[in-house]
Amino acid sequence: MIKFLLKGLLRDRHRSLFPVIIIAGGVALSVLLYCYIQGFGSDLVRTNAIYDTGHVKIMTQAYKKIADQIPNDLAIANADKMVKELNTEFPDMEWSQRIKFGGLLDIPDENGETKEQGAVQGIGLEILNNEQNIERFNLRKALKEGQLPNQKGEILITSEFAKNLKVKPGHTATLISTAADGSMAIYNFTISGIIEFGISFLDNNTILVDIRDIRAALNMYKSSGEIVGYFPGNFNQEKANQVAAQFNQKYSKPDDRFSPNMVTLREQNGLDQMLALINAESFIIIGIFIFVMSLVLWNTGLMSGIRRYGEIGVRLAIGESKSDVYISLLWEGLLIGIAGTIVGNIFGLGFSYYLQEVGLDVSDMMQDSSALMSTVLRARINTPAYFIGFIPGLLATFLGNAISGIGIINRETAQLFKELER
Repeated sequence: MIKFLLKGLLRDRHRSLFPVIIIAGGVALSVLLYCYIQGFGSDLVRTNAIYDTGHVKIMTQAYKKIADQIPNDLAIANADKMVKELNTEFPDMEWSQRIKFGGLLDIPDENGETKEQGAVQGIGLEILNNEQNIERFNLRKALKEGQLPNQKGEILITSEFAKNLKVKPGHTATLISTAADGSMAIYNFTISGIIEFGISFLDNNTILVDIRDIRAALNMYKSSGEIVGYFPGNFNQEKANQVAAQFNQKYSKPDDRFSPNMVTLREQNGLDQMLALINAESFIIIGIFIFVMSLVLWNTGLMSGIRRYGEIGVRLAIGESKSDVYISLLWEGLLIGIAGTIVGNIFGLGFSYYLQEVGLDVSDMMQDSSALMSTVLRARINTPAYFIGFIPGLLATFLGNAISGIGIINRETAQLFKELER
């Protein structure tokens, strides 16, 4: 029967071509949007993990409560010792100390007077002779001019910030900030290189400083505001929860505001809600396309059914039961759905692969963005992406033919005969 129905669909394009085109378009859009949402979520996690949250992060309990204010007076004391303990207790993870800071970056002229000045957000981390952080921040690729710091007192400045301050590698820059003890901190640096992360929030006014230099500048001897940890490979929420629970049980004391506390990536920057929303959107998009395509295919089936009243009358006249006719209509829908889904999958995965490998630059649209995400939109093709299109593709055609077929089957046989005689 399937072979017979397939021949009928191939010979009568009115019954197959338009539905296949509709299904292929809907499936292609479903796959593309699904892959884009997965890519957006992965990029969001990756970017936040690298530049801010880590897979897990350790802060003092007091620092954690007002972390947005960067309270370095509440930093972790003896952070070097804690990292050694972490390396012993969690040897499969990588640990990195961070000091965030803000202030003004003053650019002097040849007479030492202020020539340019701008608000700065800085990140202090181990850069000198630390290949892990260089690779994690992708600094070699991000470097647009100059060189990476190779001695004390050198900093990296982002491209947009350097453009606004009119500086080049080799220029002197003076950081004016607040030290950990509340006094004013003034410290001279030499700009070694200009970098570009491709993230508007960072490229606008960020500098990278070796953690030893910023400790000296802010009077934070052996202290760090944050310690971030990374699993080998991608973020794993279950592992992160286990590590955080084990650490907090041992080190965190509710009655000691300076005791360290570990949080996971999803507990920071509202990422838990955002990732949950991203997962929900995937199902919402598929549900919308199933509903819309079912309506369109229902309408198409009704129009096709009107044209096929004569055919249905003949089939009933020669003894075919209504149930057999209805089942054949459902089989036709499945065959059309399979054909449309295959075509739609090819196009959807093709566009997704382009976004995954090349991406779409939307930096002009995100110049004022405060989100930690790349300005290059990318998709991500995972295993479900190869099959996700079959849900709207097959289900929509099945529902469409099932609904439209009822309209034909419920018609009286005598009425079909009269229409056949005409």
